[in-house]
Amino acid sequence: MTDAIVAENLTYSYGDLLAVDQISFHVAAGEILGFLGPNGAGKSTTVKMLTGQIQPKAGRATLLGLDVVKKPKQVQAQIGVCFELTNLYEQMSGAENLKLFARLFGVKNFDAAALLKRVGLGGRGQDRVDTYSKGMKQRLMVARALVNEPKILFLDEPTEGLDPASSTAIRNIIQEERDRGSTIFLTTHDMMEADKLSDRVAFIDQGKIVALDAPRNLKQQYGKRMVLAEVAAAGGGLESREIILDREDTAVEIEKLFANEKVITLHSEEATLEDIFMRITGRGLT
Repeated sequence: MTDAIVAENLTYSYGDLLAVDQISFHVAAGEILGFLGPNGAGKSTTVKMLTGQIQPKAGRATLLGLDVVKKPKQVQAQIGVCFELTNLYEQMSGAENLKLFARLFGVKNFDAAALLKRVGLGGRGQDRVDTYSKGMKQRLMVARALVNEPKILFLDEPTEGLDPASSTAIRNIIQEERDRGSTIFLTTHDMMEADKLSDRVAFIDQGKIVALDAPRNLKQQYGKRMVLAEVAAAGGGLESREIILDREDTAVEIEKLFANEKVITLHSEEATLEDIFMRITGRGLT
Protein backbone atom coordinates (compact mmCIF):
# COMPACT_ATOMS: atom_id res chain seq x y z
CA MET A 1 0.00 0.00 0.00
CA THR A 2 1.27 3.48 -0.91
CA ASP A 3 2.28 5.79 1.93
CA ALA A 4 0.41 9.10 2.01
CA ILE A 5 2.61 10.56 4.75
CA VAL A 6 6.27 9.86 5.43
CA ALA A 7 8.13 11.57 8.28
CA GLU A 8 11.88 11.09 8.58
CA ASN A 9 13.69 12.28 11.71
CA LEU A 10 11.43 15.32 12.09
CA THR A 11 12.79 17.72 14.70
CA TYR A 12 11.62 21.09 15.99
CA SER A 13 12.58 23.29 18.91
CA TYR A 14 11.29 26.52 20.40
CA GLY A 15 14.49 28.12 21.64
CA ASP A 16 15.99 25.67 24.11
CA LEU A 17 12.78 23.60 24.28
CA LEU A 18 13.02 20.51 22.07
CA ALA A 19 9.36 20.01 21.16
CA VAL A 20 9.75 17.20 18.58
CA ASP A 21 12.79 14.96 18.73
CA GLN A 22 13.76 13.07 15.55
CA ILE A 23 10.48 11.25 15.00
CA SER A 24 9.95 8.93 12.04
CA PHE A 25 6.75 7.23 10.91
CA HIS A 26 4.55 6.64 7.87
CA VAL A 27 0.81 6.65 7.26
CA ALA A 28 -0.62 4.51 4.49
CA ALA A 29 -3.13 5.87 1.99
CA GLY A 30 -6.63 5.40 3.39
CA GLU A 31 -5.42 4.81 6.94
CA ILE A 32 -6.48 6.58 10.13
CA LEU A 33 -3.50 7.21 12.37
CA GLY A 34 -4.24 8.32 15.91
CA PHE A 35 -1.42 10.54 17.14
CA LEU A 36 -1.77 10.41 20.89
CA GLY A 37 -0.21 12.13 23.84
CA PRO A 38 -0.75 14.66 26.63
CA ASN A 39 -0.84 18.40 26.13
CA GLY A 40 2.66 19.65 25.31
CA ALA A 41 3.87 16.30 23.98
CA GLY A 42 4.57 17.62 20.48
CA LYS A 43 1.36 16.69 18.66
CA SER A 44 0.41 20.10 17.30
CA THR A 45 4.02 20.97 16.41
CA THR A 46 4.19 17.78 14.36
CA VAL A 47 1.00 18.70 12.51
CA LYS A 48 2.38 22.17 11.75
CA MET A 49 5.51 20.64 10.23
CA LEU A 50 3.54 18.10 8.20
CA THR A 51 1.21 20.79 6.82
CA GLY A 52 3.94 23.28 5.93
CA GLN A 53 3.09 25.89 8.56
CA ILE A 54 6.54 25.66 10.10
CA GLN A 55 9.75 24.20 8.71
CA PRO A 56 11.47 21.43 10.65
CA LYS A 57 14.83 22.22 12.18
CA ALA A 58 15.96 18.84 10.92
CA GLY A 59 14.45 15.90 9.08
CA ARG A 60 11.99 15.72 6.23
CA ALA A 61 8.25 15.29 5.64
CA THR A 62 6.74 13.95 2.43
CA LEU A 63 3.01 14.03 1.67
CA LEU A 64 1.59 12.33 -1.42
CA GLY A 65 5.15 12.00 -2.69
CA LEU A 66 5.84 15.73 -2.36
CA ASP A 67 8.40 17.32 -0.06
CA VAL A 68 6.43 19.68 2.21
CA VAL A 69 9.22 22.26 2.48
CA LYS A 70 10.03 22.31 -1.23
CA LYS A 71 6.47 22.19 -2.58
CA PRO A 72 4.18 23.56 0.17
CA LYS A 73 1.50 24.99 -2.15
CA GLN A 74 1.13 21.72 -4.07
CA VAL A 75 0.82 19.83 -0.80
CA GLN A 76 -1.63 22.27 0.80
CA ALA A 77 -3.91 22.13 -2.25
CA GLN A 78 -4.52 18.44 -1.52
CA ILE A 79 -4.95 18.44 2.25
CA GLY A 80 -7.53 19.64 4.74
CA VAL A 81 -6.72 20.90 8.22
CA CYS A 82 -9.01 21.38 11.22
CA PHE A 83 -7.53 22.84 14.39
CA GLU A 84 -8.80 22.64 17.96
CA LEU A 85 -9.09 26.44 18.20
CA THR A 86 -11.61 27.89 15.77
CA ASN A 87 -10.42 30.61 13.38
CA LEU A 88 -13.63 31.29 11.48
CA TYR A 89 -14.90 34.61 10.16
CA GLU A 90 -17.59 35.09 12.76
CA GLN A 91 -19.26 38.13 11.16
CA MET A 92 -19.90 36.06 8.04
CA SER A 93 -22.43 33.28 7.65
CA GLY A 94 -21.51 29.62 7.67
CA ALA A 95 -22.10 29.35 3.93
CA GLU A 96 -20.00 32.45 3.26
CA ASN A 97 -17.10 30.97 5.23
CA LEU A 98 -17.18 27.83 3.11
CA LYS A 99 -17.59 29.69 -0.19
CA LEU A 100 -14.61 31.89 0.63
CA PHE A 101 -12.38 28.84 1.09
CA ALA A 102 -13.81 27.23 -2.03
CA ARG A 103 -12.68 30.29 -4.00
CA LEU A 104 -9.24 30.18 -2.39
CA PHE A 105 -8.88 26.53 -3.41
CA GLY A 106 -10.29 27.16 -6.88
CA VAL A 107 -13.16 24.72 -6.32
CA LYS A 108 -15.76 25.13 -9.05
CA ASN A 109 -19.49 24.40 -8.72
CA PHE A 110 -19.15 24.30 -4.95
CA ASP A 111 -22.34 23.33 -3.06
CA ALA A 112 -22.11 24.91 0.39
CA ALA A 113 -25.60 23.79 1.39
CA ALA A 114 -24.80 20.12 0.76
CA LEU A 115 -21.62 20.27 2.81
CA LEU A 116 -23.35 22.09 5.66
CA LYS A 117 -26.09 19.45 5.68
CA ARG A 118 -23.46 16.72 5.79
CA VAL A 119 -21.96 18.12 9.01
CA GLY A 120 -25.34 18.64 10.64
CA LEU A 121 -25.68 22.37 9.93
CA GLY A 122 -28.44 22.16 7.34
CA GLY A 123 -30.72 25.15 7.63
CA ARG A 124 -28.12 27.25 9.49
CA GLY A 125 -25.92 28.20 6.56
CA GLN A 126 -27.25 31.74 6.28
CA ASP A 127 -26.81 32.46 10.01
CA ARG A 128 -23.78 34.41 11.18
CA VAL A 129 -21.11 32.25 12.79
CA ASP A 130 -21.10 34.35 15.96
CA THR A 131 -24.58 32.91 16.68
CA TYR A 132 -23.27 29.32 16.52
CA SER A 133 -22.59 27.17 19.58
CA LYS A 134 -19.12 25.74 20.17
CA GLY A 135 -20.17 22.40 18.68
CA MET A 136 -21.62 24.07 15.59
CA LYS A 137 -18.44 26.09 15.07
CA GLN A 138 -16.35 22.93 15.31
CA ARG A 139 -18.55 21.19 12.77
CA LEU A 140 -18.14 24.18 10.46
CA MET A 141 -14.37 23.92 10.93
CA VAL A 142 -14.55 20.27 9.82
CA ALA A 143 -16.72 21.26 6.85
CA ARG A 144 -14.18 23.92 5.86
CA ALA A 145 -11.42 21.30 5.93
CA LEU A 146 -13.45 19.22 3.46
CA VAL A 147 -14.09 21.99 0.92
CA ASN A 148 -11.36 20.80 -1.47
CA GLU A 149 -12.13 17.07 -1.01
CA PRO A 150 -8.68 16.49 0.53
CA LYS A 151 -6.64 13.37 0.04
CA ILE A 152 -5.22 13.82 3.55
CA LEU A 153 -7.25 15.24 6.44
CA PHE A 154 -5.51 16.58 9.56
CA LEU A 155 -7.72 16.84 12.63
CA ASP A 156 -6.27 18.38 15.78
CA GLU A 157 -8.42 17.53 18.85
CA PRO A 158 -11.60 17.75 16.72
CA THR A 159 -14.03 16.80 19.52
CA GLU A 160 -12.34 18.49 22.48
CA GLY A 161 -14.96 19.90 24.86
CA LEU A 162 -17.92 19.11 22.60
CA ASP A 163 -21.30 17.69 23.57
CA PRO A 164 -21.95 14.01 22.73
CA ALA A 165 -24.10 14.80 19.67
CA SER A 166 -21.47 17.04 18.08
CA SER A 167 -18.70 14.55 18.91
CA THR A 168 -20.64 11.71 17.31
CA ALA A 169 -21.31 13.78 14.18
CA ILE A 170 -17.61 14.51 13.75
CA ARG A 171 -16.62 10.88 14.33
CA ASN A 172 -19.10 9.80 11.66
CA ILE A 173 -17.57 12.27 9.20
CA ILE A 174 -14.09 10.92 9.96
CA GLN A 175 -15.23 7.39 9.16
CA GLU A 176 -17.01 8.56 5.99
CA GLU A 177 -13.84 10.29 4.80
CA ARG A 178 -11.78 7.17 5.40
CA ASP A 179 -14.37 5.15 3.46
CA ARG A 180 -14.00 7.70 0.63
CA GLY A 181 -10.29 6.89 0.53
CA SER A 182 -8.88 9.82 2.48
CA THR A 183 -5.96 9.44 4.86
CA ILE A 184 -6.73 10.76 8.35
CA PHE A 185 -4.12 12.11 10.78
CA LEU A 186 -5.94 12.47 14.10
CA THR A 187 -4.22 14.14 17.04
CA THR A 188 -5.91 13.73 20.38
CA HIS A 189 -5.42 12.93 24.04
CA ASP A 190 -8.80 11.15 24.11
CA MET A 191 -7.71 7.52 24.12
CA MET A 192 -11.25 6.12 23.83
CA GLU A 193 -11.90 8.16 20.71
CA ALA A 194 -8.59 7.06 19.18
CA ASP A 195 -9.32 3.42 19.99
CA LYS A 196 -12.69 3.58 18.20
CA LEU A 197 -11.43 5.33 15.08
CA SER A 198 -7.77 4.48 14.46
CA ASP A 199 -6.24 1.72 12.37
CA ARG A 200 -2.97 2.40 14.17
CA VAL A 201 -1.96 4.70 17.00
CA ALA A 202 1.32 6.43 17.78
CA PHE A 203 2.11 7.45 21.35
CA ILE A 204 4.18 10.63 21.56
CA ASP A 205 5.67 11.73 24.87
CA GLN A 206 8.12 14.59 25.43
CA GLY A 207 8.69 14.91 21.71
CA LYS A 208 9.46 11.24 21.03
CA ILE A 209 7.32 8.43 19.62
CA VAL A 210 7.39 5.74 22.28
CA ALA A 211 5.05 3.21 20.62
CA LEU A 212 3.31 2.77 17.26
CA ASP A 213 1.03 -0.12 16.33
CA ALA A 214 -2.58 -1.19 15.93
CA PRO A 215 -4.58 -0.70 19.16
CA ARG A 216 -5.24 -4.43 19.45
CA ASN A 217 -1.53 -5.25 19.12
CA LEU A 218 -0.59 -2.71 21.80
CA LYS A 219 -3.19 -4.16 24.15
CA GLN A 220 -1.86 -7.66 23.59
CA GLN A 221 1.74 -6.56 24.08
CA TYR A 222 1.37 -4.28 27.09
CA GLY A 223 -2.02 -5.00 28.60
CA LYS A 224 -3.76 -7.94 30.17
CA ARG A 225 -7.19 -9.40 29.61
CA MET A 226 -9.25 -10.53 32.56
CA VAL A 227 -12.62 -11.71 33.72
CA LEU A 228 -14.22 -9.51 36.37
CA ALA A 229 -16.89 -11.11 38.54
CA GLU A 230 -19.14 -9.87 41.31
CA VAL A 231 -20.04 -12.59 43.80
CA ALA A 232 -22.43 -12.68 46.73
CA ALA A 233 -20.71 -11.86 50.02
CA ALA A 234 -21.56 -13.38 53.39
CA GLY A 235 -23.11 -10.16 54.72
CA GLY A 236 -25.44 -9.78 51.77
CA GLY A 237 -23.25 -7.42 49.73
CA LEU A 238 -21.02 -8.02 46.75
CA GLU A 239 -17.33 -8.77 46.41
CA SER A 240 -15.14 -8.58 43.32
CA ARG A 241 -13.03 -11.34 41.83
CA GLU A 242 -10.45 -11.09 39.03
CA ILE A 243 -9.20 -13.92 36.83
CA ILE A 244 -6.44 -13.23 34.32
CA LEU A 245 -7.13 -14.70 30.89
CA ASP A 246 -4.62 -16.39 28.55
CA ARG A 247 -2.99 -18.41 31.33
CA GLU A 248 -2.72 -22.17 31.52
CA ASP A 249 -4.87 -22.27 34.66
CA THR A 250 -7.54 -19.80 33.47
CA ALA A 251 -10.17 -22.47 32.74
CA VAL A 252 -9.56 -24.12 36.11
CA GLU A 253 -9.87 -20.81 37.97
CA ILE A 254 -13.16 -19.98 36.23
CA GLU A 255 -14.49 -23.46 37.07
CA LYS A 256 -13.52 -22.93 40.73
CA LEU A 257 -15.23 -19.54 40.75
CA PHE A 258 -18.57 -21.01 39.73
CA ALA A 259 -18.16 -24.07 41.95
CA ASN A 260 -17.37 -22.12 45.12
CA GLU A 261 -19.10 -18.75 44.72
CA LYS A 262 -22.50 -17.40 43.82
CA VAL A 263 -21.68 -15.34 40.73
CA ILE A 264 -23.93 -12.30 40.28
CA THR A 265 -22.27 -10.58 37.31
CA LEU A 266 -19.48 -11.58 34.95
CA HIS A 267 -17.76 -9.68 32.16
CA SER A 268 -14.42 -9.52 30.39
CA GLU A 269 -12.15 -6.49 30.39
CA GLU A 270 -8.99 -5.47 28.55
CA ALA A 271 -6.46 -2.73 29.07
CA THR A 272 -7.32 0.66 27.63
CA LEU A 273 -4.93 2.71 25.53
CA GLU A 274 -4.63 5.09 28.46
CA ASP A 275 -3.56 2.19 30.71
CA ILE A 276 -0.92 1.25 28.14
CA PHE A 277 0.30 4.82 27.74
CA MET A 278 0.76 5.07 31.50
CA ARG A 279 2.62 1.76 31.57
CA ILE A 280 5.00 2.82 28.79
CA THR A 281 5.63 6.38 29.95
CA GLY A 282 4.98 6.18 33.68
CA ARG A 283 2.57 9.11 33.55
CA GLY A 284 -0.96 10.00 32.54
CA LEU A 285 -2.39 12.24 29.87
CA THR A 286 -2.82 15.47 31.83
